[in-house]
Amino acid sequence: MTVVLDGPGVTVSDVVAVARHGSEVRLTDAARSAMAAARGIVEALVEGEPVYGISTGFGALANTTIPASRRAALQQSLIRSHAAGMGPAVEPEVVRAMMFLRARTLAFGASGSRPLVAESLVRLINAGVVPAVPEHGSLGASGDLAPLAHAALVLIGEGEVLTDDGGTIDGAEALSMAGIEPLVLAEKEGLALTNGTDGILGMLCLAVHDLAGLLTVADIVAACSVEALLATDRAFAADLVALRPHPGQQACAANLRAVLAGSPIVASHRHDDDRVQDAYSIRCTPQVHGAARDTLDFAAVVTDRELASTIDNPMVLPDGRVESCGNFHGAPVALAADYLAIAAAEVGAIAERRIDRLLDPKRSHGLPPFLADDPGVDSGLMIGQYTAAALCAENRRLAAPASVDSLPTSAMQEDHVSMGWGAARKLRRVVANLRRILAIEWVTAARGIELRAPLAPAAGTAAALSLLRGKVPGPGPDRWLSPELAAAEQMLAAEALVTAVETTTGPLA
Repeated sequence: MTVVLDGPGVTVSDVVAVARHGSEVRLTDAARSAMAAARGIVEALVEGEPVYGISTGFGALANTTIPASRRAALQQSLIRSHAAGMGPAVEPEVVRAMMFLRARTLAFGASGSRPLVAESLVRLINAGVVPAVPEHGSLGASGDLAPLAHAALVLIGEGEVLTDDGGTIDGAEALSMAGIEPLVLAEKEGLALTNGTDGILGMLCLAVHDLAGLLTVADIVAACSVEALLATDRAFAADLVALRPHPGQQACAANLRAVLAGSPIVASHRHDDDRVQDAYSIRCTPQVHGAARDTLDFAAVVTDRELASTIDNPMVLPDGRVESCGNFHGAPVALAADYLAIAAAEVGAIAERRIDRLLDPKRSHGLPPFLADDPGVDSGLMIGQYTAAALCAENRRLAAPASVDSLPTSAMQEDHVSMGWGAARKLRRVVANLRRILAIEWVTAARGIELRAPLAPAAGTAAALSLLRGKVPGPGPDRWLSPELAAAEQMLAAEALVTAVETTTGPLA
């Protein structure tokens, strides 16, 4: 697959394709023309009045005029000085997303860089060259200055590049091996390479994609828990949930009904059951999962708007003006990332409660303690719930918003920052933890369903059980549990569960 880069029109799916699946990128002729036109405006201003980032310093040094003979060095110095991150390298998919999105902004033709700059970023992506970008350094202030500078450092033949074995090699060596010439920067181009929210936005795009699948997974495994706990599906009736018309609630309830349709287990206790109603962790699943879905819809709207935005400072306008602005500030994406982390943490929290209920003989309605083969000798899935609880607790800590924690920088010129990079980094952890919690619930609920034999599950839950049993054995004496939980997690990461269940239910929301 080749992703065509014209500036506008980039989607979350495009970002995922380039960042995660290695799709190539191609710039259009229209994008090259737009960049060339803006570059002409910049070059006409080089000898005129001082213009920020073209003939002046940066940040608190904006009032320092740079002589013409030093302006090329200015751009190179900016890249070197701003590449000041520390800590372990972020994931290659994040770096690829960030470079792709920076090329996207440049392709709009409002940054004033030559087409060669965007083309050089595209060459790095297509050659599989991934700059080493340290985790710490961005405040989401003038965008992701430090992370983008580390990527730009490789463009000019410096810095470090990640290798397939997890090490690094010199940036100049990596360019040489890929047959790419180091870029010599001209006026404004160092600034144009670093002044954007591309790292934050890239991570938000990946999280939006992953959560869209995981929230459907959450509905499927919750349906498995409904069966394993001999719970009822009556609380999910369409006319009942329609009395509170939140869209996410409707979608989740519809999924639960589809996955549980025709369930002999559910039908077995529809009458003459002494329980008046199920616990909140079952009965309120559409309300909690649904609220997360509505939050995801909000974050997806923010993401799409940012993907349609030109993020830089100053901006080069078609009428010849070059104006300073605040379009680089990460607040819109930072707030969305924080909100999404809260929602995902809540889905994990209710899933952990269902896991605990499945393992407690006082609340599981007839299942053995911890679903153990020989309780006492065997501990069953006891410690799986411990792991889920630990992940849930970590998600609660990570759900504390980063975006309210501004710290001033650059001698008070940048006196309010978004902390969007931190918000996006912790969102990635929350999403990964949610996937693990749902994997544990899947394993637990599947064992519970099997222990209800000879009662049979619904077609949808049976498909989920069949997929799991291809990698994870069923009930029996205690065995090493960690590899089985990891196998379930890997199947969820591969997006296999929804596909398997939809073969019986049809498309799920």
